[in-house]
Amino acid sequence: MASTGSGLRIPGDDNLQSMLVGTIMRKIKSRTWKKQRYFKLQDDCMTIWYKSKKAGNSHSTFSVSDVEAIREGHQSEVLLSIADEFPADRCFTLVFRGRRGNLDLVAESAEEAQSWIRGIRKLMENLENMGQRERLDQWIGDWFRKADKNNDGRMNFREVRDLLKMMNVDMNEHHARCLFTMADRSQSGTLEDDEFVLFYKMLTQREDVLRVFQQFSLDGQTLSQSDLEDFLRDGQLEGDNVQQHAETLIQRYEPSDTAKLLNAMTFDGFLMYLGSSEGSIFNPRWREIFQDMSQPLCHYFISSSHNTYLMEDQLRGQSSVEGYIRALSRGCRCVEVDCWDGANGEPIVYHGHTFTSRILFKDVVTAVGNYAFKVSEYPVILSMENHCSVEQQRVMARHLNQILGNKLLKSTLDGKAAVGLPSPEDLKGKILLKAKKLGGLEESFSGTADDSQTGEVSDDDEAEMEEDNVHRQSSRYRGKKKSKQRLSKELSDCVVYCKSVHFSNFKHSHIHSKFYEVASFTESKARRHLRDTGGEFVHHNCRQLTRVYPSGFRTDSSNFNPQEMWNAGCQIVALNFQTAGEGMDLNDGMFRQNGGCGYVLKPGFMREAEKTFDPETPQKRDGYQPVALTIQVISGQQLPKVNIKEDSIVDPLVRVEIYGVPLDQNRQETRYIDNNGFNPVWYDTLRFTVHAPELAMVRFVVEDYDKTSKNDFVGQYALPLRCMQQGYRHIHLLSKDGTSIPPSSLFVHIRITELE
Repeated sequence: MASTGSGLRIPGDDNLQSMLVGTIMRKIKSRTWKKQRYFKLQDDCMTIWYKSKKAGNSHSTFSVSDVEAIREGHQSEVLLSIADEFPADRCFTLVFRGRRGNLDLVAESAEEAQSWIRGIRKLMENLENMGQRERLDQWIGDWFRKADKNNDGRMNFREVRDLLKMMNVDMNEHHARCLFTMADRSQSGTLEDDEFVLFYKMLTQREDVLRVFQQFSLDGQTLSQSDLEDFLRDGQLEGDNVQQHAETLIQRYEPSDTAKLLNAMTFDGFLMYLGSSEGSIFNPRWREIFQDMSQPLCHYFISSSHNTYLMEDQLRGQSSVEGYIRALSRGCRCVEVDCWDGANGEPIVYHGHTFTSRILFKDVVTAVGNYAFKVSEYPVILSMENHCSVEQQRVMARHLNQILGNKLLKSTLDGKAAVGLPSPEDLKGKILLKAKKLGGLEESFSGTADDSQTGEVSDDDEAEMEEDNVHRQSSRYRGKKKSKQRLSKELSDCVVYCKSVHFSNFKHSHIHSKFYEVASFTESKARRHLRDTGGEFVHHNCRQLTRVYPSGFRTDSSNFNPQEMWNAGCQIVALNFQTAGEGMDLNDGMFRQNGGCGYVLKPGFMREAEKTFDPETPQKRDGYQPVALTIQVISGQQLPKVNIKEDSIVDPLVRVEIYGVPLDQNRQETRYIDNNGFNPVWYDTLRFTVHAPELAMVRFVVEDYDKTSKNDFVGQYALPLRCMQQGYRHIHLLSKDGTSIPPSSLFVHIRITELE
């Protein structure tokens, strides 16, 4: 039987032995805040504990599973600010998942720094390679340590009762004592190691999965290969090659060698399969790059960030290069740079006319150069708002060229006048500048563009100026002719396939616009075009890139629903990546497919100019094929506790939301279950008709029902309808930040059928 001890301990690893002993390091928050802390790896080899020498008993902890990356040296703004004081070989940064701040540390020596860097990386690697059974052991061990208040390695009944509350279980005392007594095989009145494992297994018994297993098992004990094939065909609604798939599943997930020899699957194996990525709702085949990446850029939805430099709101928030690192690390392929004249001839980046802090343009370019292609090799677009003088524009051009070097695209790919946009495949490893340009791409080859030309203010600026006017409520800004902006030839020459232009109307654009011109719209303008001329908007986006960004009224850096803009085929739908919620859930869900590379191929009817599609009337398009989506929400597992009150237990309900064309927008809810966040059971069926399944997104939201106030958020998961697997599936829930919260999940049955 598994032990509650860690599955991560690596005997004889010197780095881990050193971490277990503990080390004094400096925690750095700024140039002036540098304090010594004692850091120590706990015996579970999963938790890192640290405390101040002076803080008495108070301490902090974090789990290795919370760490997303380790950066060595001066690779954060904080550590760069003290680079003159501490050498790079003693410095490192722990980057956490979600929106939690970094932890910047300075060790006493380079050797100690390396010991922690190598040790944590080893633990992260082991965690990544853990099997399901080891992960389960880890969770069991975590619960044991939380419950064992007096740290004596055993649990009395009072500790078990407290544990049940922590685990979101509302169980009467009699039932709890029965389970305790059954698990206490030594009859010592306490649970030790293996006894606690038994208690946990009895507590987490999956009656819902057992019911499915017994439905398909002839003898009720195992699934023969024939039984498993029936399950794959009738339960999982798989049509192809079920015989080979059944064989593979038995070999991959069955823990019993005896059952394997008999080509059979036990209940444990069945549970492991359903809990794996193959048993999840997201089809693992679509997690890899599976789409054609050789089509023009305008044929793809592109993961895009707005005000990338901001870490908070856009009035007083902090600007940071960390915003760029985080966005690029999430697969974002279009980042925004808002440039203004700075001191000492150095351009700065910040949200103009606000109290947001400022960062150097060259530091932003350096961060983009370093992180652009760590997650995806496909092109990155730098969307620039240029408010700089000609002199500082020349400095910007110099930084772009010197820092990015060959990564910066400076000319058409073959050096000749182009006739259409290149593909993501053609542009691998390249950074494209989207900004104003003197003349067109054609003039670049004829040499007619010169330094004396002026460019008009960009459409982004125009829209934001209009919104600023409304903010200021000042008539003197209105009706004034907008001034022309002088543009340096050096900066203009950095723009190739993404020239920012003012948009007049679709008729004008159809006759006059060039394939390399990019129009930008605020969300309100885009909605107006979508409402009035949706079909023309889709047609426009067949041949050109369009950027849509949040309204300037969103001073809290909130997001709009990106689905509206994807319905029109808009490629660069820019969101505030720093703000969690529905908008970013959908964005994460959309770009989770295709290898998380930041590019998703639009449906065929949005790429072909000769086809007509209006999101308002999807039933009128060629090839219209609606589907019925039926979702049975069966159960939930170990939902996180949302209320910090000790006696509070979650009353969960599940809401399924459909996002797509207006006709498809829909949401339905299950009942709420009283006082059970541990293993609630619903068996509620929700039914939807989807008219444009190629565009539809499905979002599952779990909430804690409250009859007197707004429900509390518990967890969520969003994905494209076309990436859903049918049959009995687990949905591994994510936090509001989009980070995983294992072992929290939903168990559902999905059926998608074409309607006649």
